[in-house]
Amino acid sequence: MMEILFNPIGALGALIYELLRSFLPDWAATGLLALIGSAVLVGVISVVVMLLVWLERKIIARMQDRYGPNRVGPFGLLQSVADAVKLLSKEDVIPARVDRPLFIISPILVLAASLMVWGVIPWSPGVVPADINVGVLFLLAMGSMPVIGVIMAGWGSNNKYAMLGGMRSAAQLISYEIPGVLAALVPVMLAGTMSLTGIVNAQANGWWFIFSPWGFIAFMLFVISGIAETNRTPFDLIEAESELAAGFHTEYSGMRFALFFLAEYANVFAVSAIGAVLFLGGWNGPLPFLPTFGPGIVWFMGKVFLMVFVFIWIRSTLPRLRYDQLMNFAWKRMLPLALLNVGLTAIWISIATGNLRV
Repeated sequence: MMEILFNPIGALGALIYELLRSFLPDWAATGLLALIGSAVLVGVISVVVMLLVWLERKIIARMQDRYGPNRVGPFGLLQSVADAVKLLSKEDVIPARVDRPLFIISPILVLAASLMVWGVIPWSPGVVPADINVGVLFLLAMGSMPVIGVIMAGWGSNNKYAMLGGMRSAAQLISYEIPGVLAALVPVMLAGTMSLTGIVNAQANGWWFIFSPWGFIAFMLFVISGIAETNRTPFDLIEAESELAAGFHTEYSGMRFALFFLAEYANVFAVSAIGAVLFLGGWNGPLPFLPTFGPGIVWFMGKVFLMVFVFIWIRSTLPRLRYDQLMNFAWKRMLPLALLNVGLTAIWISIATGNLRV
């Protein structure tokens, strides 16, 4: 397979850094470069989220024999832009008796976790914003942060519906995070590395991890856990309108609500990207002799949007579960299956490598 030694993101960053150093001290140039990178990442995420919102509306509308957005812009493409302008123009209301520090920080914390996840995703050969050798561990750590932000939002709102929504969200997110972590452990064991780039390279011969029985089971567990972690139907019990109004963000309005909305759809794309990296070969095509120099990003984005389509398809098809069904499914079905799958994977690897001793 052809390897790319030139990293365009790294080269561009070095060029900007040298330009900043020409008139700023090193510490200021480094800080300003980090701010520029964060601003670019927020801009990219905002565009992707607006595209996902439009896609979801159009796909669900077609599945339900409707037109969907078709008034603002060609094919309704500017409808998401109009919604963003509406949210930005709304008044930012902060109730009188809220815990102001928690109320203000919580949406920023939830969105920051999404930004951190996007920073380590390998998009194509040589195009990795931050290629760290413990990428999977970093993703799991960042995936735990939204739980804290959601609880802060519910507690800081001084609202019983919001507090119940925050506590319910903590139970749901932690419950489904455990089988999700165990599912992500399977490709780490098969690849023998926690580096996301290393996991993609381990699937370069066309044998994606989803093609093995334990890889397929892990992939299904990962998708189900991802649906619950991103608060999507049929697991959207965190903000069940018929029970808890809007859940943990009942008291939020304007741009603060938009940050929660932005983080949710950014997480959908991030979970899809992580699933494509761990189980679907990342930027690798279906056959090892196909080139990855040019279409690597095309293969990767195609797999990501395929998983996004599955998320949307499930939302338009399945009804919402009861909360007891939600928790029972996580602890009594998914967790035992995930543990069994990890054990079988370890046994198979030991047999394949000749390390199993009776």
